[in-house]
Amino acid sequence: MSSRNSILHSSFCIVIALFLVIVSSVSINVIGIGLNSPRTALAQQQQQPQANLNAVEQQQLMDGISFEIDNVTFSHHMATVNGVQLHYVIGGKGDPIVLLHGWPQTWYEWRHVMPALAKNYTVIVPDLRGFGDSSKPLTGYDGNTTAEDIYQLVSQLGFNQIFLVAHDVGVQTAYSYAAARPNNVSKLVLMEYPFPGFPPPELGGIEPWWFAFHQVPNLPESLLEGKEREYISWFFKGLAYNPSAITEEDIDVFAKHMSASGAMRAGFEYYRAFPMDAEQNKESAKTKIMMPVLVLGGDIYPALGGDFPGNYVVSSTRPLATNVTGITVPLSGHWIPEEQPQFVIEQLTKFFSE
Repeated sequence: MSSRNSILHSSFCIVIALFLVIVSSVSINVIGIGLNSPRTALAQQQQQPQANLNAVEQQQLMDGISFEIDNVTFSHHMATVNGVQLHYVIGGKGDPIVLLHGWPQTWYEWRHVMPALAKNYTVIVPDLRGFGDSSKPLTGYDGNTTAEDIYQLVSQLGFNQIFLVAHDVGVQTAYSYAAARPNNVSKLVLMEYPFPGFPPPELGGIEPWWFAFHQVPNLPESLLEGKEREYISWFFKGLAYNPSAITEEDIDVFAKHMSASGAMRAGFEYYRAFPMDAEQNKESAKTKIMMPVLVLGGDIYPALGGDFPGNYVVSSTRPLATNVTGITVPLSGHWIPEEQPQFVIEQLTKFFSE
């Protein structure tokens, strides 16, 4: 059986298994979170009751709450931008670095990277629209719109030039930001995202099964209601070379937010925006971005059959940018900031100081 057929066969089996889980699985009690470790204390910060608050009440509750990660202080804030409320975390001092998370995550994805960067930079870590404690509007999940969200946030904070780092669906937002406002982005770092409209040849024209599943209108969120934790756990475990890097407590943090009203729908809207993103990308590719771009790609993806040849993100990025450097992160799967945080810190520090 060819590699491509093998992947297709495996993906079909996964889809069948997924629906069996949805239909037949029983509720799983969430493991209690203790208060002993810094990471667990930080997870508790994420579990403030927000669901029944209006935007004004939410902003009043979140604004200015501070916490520490590895003895470095950060604080929660809310900002009104582009017609939505964005939650963000900020800490440190110096030139600004903006970190954008992916699906199905929040700012908390960057918890292992933030303290080291905050020693020399102002670290700004938002929840993208639709995720975490940010608004979950019905529309506006294409790259151009979400990029405008982040641009307005950065502008409110008084910065006109940033280092921009992104993972997964956050990459589309970051690229769209850099393409629309190239003078505002000094350097760009992208991780683990094939650009719509520019499929990487390494994947042989085959997309992961969930790309199509997540784009089906209304169906995924209906099937997965009440099973959010079980569903996202499959991705954390199956796409990680080192699944222990994302603990059950960490999954609890992400699952809490993905179980909130409208959260699964909002997350899927990023996938449903792929056709619009493809058109936007093809248009912006007519003038390639020229700032230095560092692309970090994973090494091994167990759920997709193991190793993939080359850094597929690089080949998807080159049609969009003139100055691209690619690095495959050793012993990492998809969740690079959590699986290999020290490697990420070293690469970012070196790249931004060059």
